[in-house]
Amino acid sequence: MTSNRDPRYDVLFEPVKIGPVTAKNRFYQVPHCNGGGYRDPSAAAEMRRVKAEGGWGVIFTEQTEMHHTSEIAPYIELRLWDDEDLPILAKMADAAHEHGALAGTELTYAGVNGPNLYTREVPLAPTAMPIRTYTSDPLSARAMSKQDIRDLRRWHRNACLRARSAGYDLICLYAAHGHGVFQHFLSTATNHRRDEYGGSLENRTRLLREVVEECKDAVGDTCAITLRLSLVETIGDLGFSNSEVRDLIEMHAELPDLWDLAHGTWADCSGPSRFKEEAAQQDLVEGIKALTPKPVVGVGRFTSADVMARQINSGILDLIGCARPSIADPFIPRKIDEGRVEDIRECIGCNICISGDMTMSISRCTQNPTFMEEWRKGWHPEKIEPRGDSESVLIVGAGPAGLEAARALGLRGYQVVLAEAATELGGRVARERKLPGLSAWGRVADYREYQLSQMPNVDIYLDNELSVEDILEFGFEHVLLATGSRWRADGVSRYHVVPIPSDDSLPLYTPDDLMDGKMPAGRVVLFDDDHYYMGGVLAELIAGAGCQVTLVTPAAYVSAWTSNTLEQASVHAGLVEIGVEIELNRAVGRIEGGQVFSKCVYSGTERATPADAIVMVASRVGNDTLWQELVAREDEWQAHGIKSIKLIGDAEAPAPIAWATYAGHRYARELDSPDIGDALPFRREVTQIKND
Repeated sequence: MTSNRDPRYDVLFEPVKIGPVTAKNRFYQVPHCNGGGYRDPSAAAEMRRVKAEGGWGVIFTEQTEMHHTSEIAPYIELRLWDDEDLPILAKMADAAHEHGALAGTELTYAGVNGPNLYTREVPLAPTAMPIRTYTSDPLSARAMSKQDIRDLRRWHRNACLRARSAGYDLICLYAAHGHGVFQHFLSTATNHRRDEYGGSLENRTRLLREVVEECKDAVGDTCAITLRLSLVETIGDLGFSNSEVRDLIEMHAELPDLWDLAHGTWADCSGPSRFKEEAAQQDLVEGIKALTPKPVVGVGRFTSADVMARQINSGILDLIGCARPSIADPFIPRKIDEGRVEDIRECIGCNICISGDMTMSISRCTQNPTFMEEWRKGWHPEKIEPRGDSESVLIVGAGPAGLEAARALGLRGYQVVLAEAATELGGRVARERKLPGLSAWGRVADYREYQLSQMPNVDIYLDNELSVEDILEFGFEHVLLATGSRWRADGVSRYHVVPIPSDDSLPLYTPDDLMDGKMPAGRVVLFDDDHYYMGGVLAELIAGAGCQVTLVTPAAYVSAWTSNTLEQASVHAGLVEIGVEIELNRAVGRIEGGQVFSKCVYSGTERATPADAIVMVASRVGNDTLWQELVAREDEWQAHGIKSIKLIGDAEAPAPIAWATYAGHRYARELDSPDIGDALPFRREVTQIKND
């Protein structure tokens, strides 16, 4: 492979020695979950192999539960409980090695975060206390005895030996995000011990020191032992502070072979672009490299080659840690090396990838619809099959679904015409990117608009609303309708399945109205029965315009589904800070006499709130009128040379943006493919019965 990179980025391609191994460059894919784990190991392995092909120097698995006495079911991670888990782990290491990357795995003992719902073992933690899980499981951990600590040390040594036998070059010990037992020992919030493992910082680091030393003694001649550490715990005075982190690193400067520095909680470390800028953790990391001779890696949703190079040249980091950016574009290193930075699919920081892990399903990515489909469907992020027997496709609608379909069809070699009724590309993305905190989401349109501009076989027509007659007369072989959706004004969504009674005494606004620039004034009630980001974002928008806002939701949390994207707490705190009044567990029941009547979703107790306007964030319906009209005239398609007409994306079934880009990509991949009938459209791994 010939390098055409800008010399400014040469520093990113320097090799870095990490203990007994050497990374070929400074691109370090830190451990990240993917919703696959032990259930979909081939899918996860192929996803990592593609990253190795994309040029990453170091590629880690997700967290790997290293002993059966601490697991986090129902969440689906990797396991290294005994030798039977080795084939899965070895497959992933082999995948990383295929293109010259170092393979790493992150050993995790969940401690006070491990409810052990699957193994039924009694949880162990530094101090006896209730289990701390996302679902507040009604269980407690018992305090570890001295024998338990000796066992824990032995279990780590055994896990390291297994990891080495599976082919791993780096073994990370997890002490970050509040999720690992080492952090539980380090933090005075979870370590109340009065023996030699509690109290002073030296005592609280004792277990960490013992385990690192014993792991290095076991495998340190061939494997690097790294330590993933939270830079600050962000939970108040009892938490492990940034100053203590610096004291720890100075105290044990040469203990691990590499310091892997994360933020506080997972939500802090992987904060969405609504609340965290690129390199947001720089202040917490700066100066740490001077405390240790060992290499330092940090994260910060790095998407810019300039920012990456600056982190190295400024002496802040030795390696550029990436999780989400490596998902959005597994080929970032190669594109920088080949002088194609403009082709990088930049992460938008929406955190829809994280929702896959949080919902125990396969992860997906808004920008990269091939993520976790590399093995299941054979989708490569940079390669696609040439076109089939057909030649031409008309796409109606240039939102995320239409844009991605046009991009992928263009790469396949089809003659594509993309018609958009509006005066700009992007559909919902073009509108939503102008809302508070969502500017980075515009990258969905920007990336595809640039890629399409490089394709001579794709023509784009803006301000072009097509009729049924237009479509029939054009004579395209295939017609794709990606005409988007609109927000309902009647309140029908999850709580209400019929329209909310109203006497029209209040002006009513939908999200579409607000995005069109029509703004309410005075006292505004916002009813959120959508539960994703839109309700919170619009509350911020109208509060910023000077309105007195009351947000009413039947959920127990504001923007409840955003707990799956690690932003719910930030949404709530941000709204409180700007003066939005929040009413949880209440639903708007009727609008009458200039008042909004809400009721408790449990007791039915009603309460009236005087208002000057109401904003209804309920549900969306697909814009499928054109589709219905075309279906009604299906007997005319063949005479006009039309082989197929298909409806996709929000027009078919409204969903988050990632579902739209996936729908567009899938259409492009499957066009002119053989009919598979009732067969599964993806591969899966099925558990086999073991003969005892």
